[in-house]
Parts: sequence; structure tokens; C-alpha cells
Amino acid sequence: MFRPMRRNRQQLSQTECEAILKEGTSGVLAVEGDEGYPYAVPLSYLYEDGKLYFHCAKSGHKLDALRRNPKVSFCVIGQDQISPQEYTTYFRSVILFGTARELEDEGEKYAAVERLALKYAPDDPPARREAYIRKEYDLLCMVEVAVEHVTGKECIELVRKREK
Repeated sequence: MFRPMRRNRQQLSQTECEAILKEGTSGVLAVEGDEGYPYAVPLSYLYEDGKLYFHCAKSGHKLDALRRNPKVSFCVIGQDQISPQEYTTYFRSVILFGTARELEDEGEKYAAVERLALKYAPDDPPARREAYIRKEYDLLCMVEVAVEHVTGKECIELVRKREK
């Protein structure tokens, strides 16, 4: 169902892919947008246990697209270092494919929002975090993406460097 990577020598291991997904702070979600046009939007996210979580407004282009077709892809760039003297970029990136669903259960939704908040504000006192979540909670929708396929790739220069 999913294509094998053409340049498989540059393919990252599943462990390396998961590390990039867990450490990343932003990625680009791609969905089938209006009139069949692709719609790709950057967003903050949480990745854990083979699932991706993000929040959005309760209405809008992204949510309309997900409701029409829940299949998505998501890309995270873990490294992007330009080397002008070599005319190349030292990159590492991951792309995943999965199926999205809105979290309807209040307990499930709240737990996901809290884990997302912990990722981005780990030192915030629990009472402050809870107050902030409660203030914004009714305005947001939480989405979970069940990951079906993940691949990662790095530039050939990093492969060669590692092989030495």
C-alpha cells in the first residue's frame, strides 16, 4: 500500500524516526482540501505511542477537510543545515501517514490536551496549566492520528559520515 523508499540507503530506522517525531515541535499536516486541492498547514503536535495529536478550532478548513477525508500525511524536519560551500543541505526528516479522528470523549480529549500542554510548557505549575486548559477547552477540538506508516530520510552526506 505504501511505496518503499527509493533511496533506501538514506532511510532512517524506526527508532530514529520516533526520536525525531517525539523531539520535534512543529510539523506540516497535509490533507485533501477544498476542490481536491492539497492543503498543508504547519502546526504544533504531540507524538506518543504511535499516535499524533494536535488541536484546532472547532470549525475551519483543516477540520472540514479531515471530516471529508480523514487520511493525512504529516512531515517533521529534524535537521536542516545548509552547507553553501557544498551546495547541499544536511537534513533529516520524517513523514508519516495515518487516519485522523476527532476526540469526542471528554476524558480522552482532556488527557490529550494536557499531554500536549506538558510538552510545550513542562515547567508550568499544574494549577496554572489546568486553569489555562479550562479557559480554552470549549473552543478547541483535539484530533488524534492513528499512524499507519512512517519513513524517515537523511542526506547522503550524513550516511557517508556515519559509515566512516
